[in-house]
Amino acid sequence: MLELRDIKWSAPDGTRVLDGVDLTVKSGGLTVITGPNGGGKTTLAKLVAGVEAPESGRILLDGDDITGLDVTQRARKGVCFAFQQPVRFKGIPVRRLLELAAGESLTEVQVCALLNQVGLCGQEYMGRQVDASLSGGEIKRVEIATVLARPGKLFLFDEPEAGIDLWSFSGLISAFQSLRDRRDKALLLISHQERILEIADEIIVLSGGKVAQRGPAPEILPQLMGKGGHCADCGKRKAVFA
Repeated sequence: MLELRDIKWSAPDGTRVLDGVDLTVKSGGLTVITGPNGGGKTTLAKLVAGVEAPESGRILLDGDDITGLDVTQRARKGVCFAFQQPVRFKGIPVRRLLELAAGESLTEVQVCALLNQVGLCGQEYMGRQVDASLSGGEIKRVEIATVLARPGKLFLFDEPEAGIDLWSFSGLISAFQSLRDRRDKALLLISHQERILEIADEIIVLSGGKVAQRGPAPEILPQLMGKGGHCADCGKRKAVFA
């Protein structure tokens, strides 16, 4: 379980981005944070991952205070984070990256299964280098696969749908639903996409640096579709707060 208590953070120019955020993300469920652009969603994800440090407040994972830990230390505690803009690793094959994430050697069957979840052919991609030869969408999917490979407690995805085609997006939905059923895992997504919001157990709306709404998806989503933001057609997907 993840707990954020009175989290505050300001940009270098002094603008208050997060202003006393309190929230809990329980294990064994899928929580989606949404809201208008500039509301503090990505900043919150970076604070949870340890990329940024809060000005004040506390961050706890299963009751353990991780506020003062850096990215590496939090990863060892079980925080698995997929960046909005993935990092490239020249000279490292996809298979090796997945093994580093898993902390052990993986069979070809295991590698293929992970890559298939994000819409990539394992036989075609396991030997590819994680460098500029991969497109933006491909590198995004590889990074999500590395998160799925890790034995973590908290899986955190910042706009996982970005750069993902419709077919691969359907595979990701299935992967998220599978993770959600793991009672020992907490799953937190930052997303605007209606289809992701629909599979959430809880939706949290972050606006103006504060939690504006939160509750079960069947209760919150109709309110968002009605007034919180407009829907923009995107193939068969829709974006709330687009």
